[in-house]
Amino acid sequence: MEKFSRNQRIAAITKILVENPNKVINLNSFTEIFNAAKSTISEDIVIIRDILSKLKVGNIETISGASGGIKYACNISEIEKEKFIRELCFILKEKDRIIPGNFIYMTDIMYNPEMVHKAAVILASSFNKLSADCVVTVETKGIPLAYEVAKMLGVKLVIVRRDTRVTEGPTVSINYLSGSSKRIQSMSLSKRSIKRGSKCIFIDDFMKAGGTALGIIDLLKEFDSKVLGIGVLVDSAENKRKLVDNYISILKFKGISEDGSAILIPW
Repeated sequence: MEKFSRNQRIAAITKILVENPNKVINLNSFTEIFNAAKSTISEDIVIIRDILSKLKVGNIETISGASGGIKYACNISEIEKEKFIRELCFILKEKDRIIPGNFIYMTDIMYNPEMVHKAAVILASSFNKLSADCVVTVETKGIPLAYEVAKMLGVKLVIVRRDTRVTEGPTVSINYLSGSSKRIQSMSLSKRSIKRGSKCIFIDDFMKAGGTALGIIDLLKEFDSKVLGIGVLVDSAENKRKLVDNYISILKFKGISEDGSAILIPW
């Protein structure tokens, strides 16, 4: 069987770990792939753990026990985080992004793979320790961000619909009060989409007063499930009294300046 050099093993092991975040991988898997002793693989892991930690781009955790092994958890350095936030602020402050109703046009950001990936790493790294079973979002604009966060956490994505669809099968629907407009709206979730007792992370693109997040919390209660954390890309500071607590956001929107551009600050 072919022998691999240390550099080759380190490159391949890193790729496997990064592509399988939060998945416990037994060292025996690597010994079989690379035809190497477990002690050799362990030395490789130490090198990988050290460089990822120094660069603050991820953590390698050791899981003890018979079914143990190692797993990768995403991370981002403060330098890279600040760089991304500055870039995002610069883009969203463009005057032509303000649309009627004093909303910020963000659709192009939400469908930009590079921007969404960076935002997702920031959010996912905040939820790594929660051992969530799934990420939940509401259709439609928040889906790319929620999908990427789910990918970074190594869990599945659950999408709550604004209305019921026959293709979803039996569903559970609730009415909830919008926190900003105070209008009654509805949302539904397929009974097949989530297991009872699930621990969830709610991700969305924008939060006004938190009505949607509160609706998600109430809907998941119908499945005996709970929300462990809430993350959004932009949070509106104009609605100071939120209907939910303990959420995180990347940017805070503080209204429109006299020159017609958005006022944004890091969370």
